[in-house]
Amino acid sequence: MMNAQNDKKVAYFASGCFWCVEAIYENIKGVEEAVSGYAGGHTKNPTYQEIGTGRTGHAETVAVYYDSKKVSFQELVDAFFASHDPTTVNGQYPDFGTQYRSIAFYQTDEEKEIIKKTIDKLNKEEYNGKIVTEVKKFDLFYKAEEYHQNFEERNPNNPYVRSVSVPRLERFKRSCPLLLKKK
Repeated sequence: MMNAQNDKKVAYFASGCFWCVEAIYENIKGVEEAVSGYAGGHTKNPTYQEIGTGRTGHAETVAVYYDSKKVSFQELVDAFFASHDPTTVNGQYPDFGTQYRSIAFYQTDEEKEIIKKTIDKLNKEEYNGKIVTEVKKFDLFYKAEEYHQNFEERNPNNPYVRSVSVPRLERFKRSCPLLLKKK
């Protein structure tokens, strides 16, 4: 966790391709940085190639560094659920496999409670009990290789970015305009 004295914290979320997730969180007010990596599994120091096999137990995860005076953990959880389909088992179209599963990580009992209450509310109001998101105690985060960091921003003409990542970000921006940074 970042220095708590100045209200800097870190949260961890997995919801499909980390390029997409990183771009979404970097557009949220109070988020200072989002870092692509791996979490939730058993393999030590995994590589992207190992993650792709689906045998490491890890999911593509984003570490979200934020200022808790500007954005709350609840708002980050709301963004998480608004930016993907939490009812899809092991993936987000067009990416499927355990490495693309939906996980909301918690570090404290309070964070766990926020995630669980949000799931309960969404299951009642919107998803009819079908949310499959894992609620998992955070353990370790492994930063992904450097070429994955800020991938969407650095590769705007990449076919995947243009056909998957940018449309997903634009859908999120339309659904959660109050969470966005002022440009």
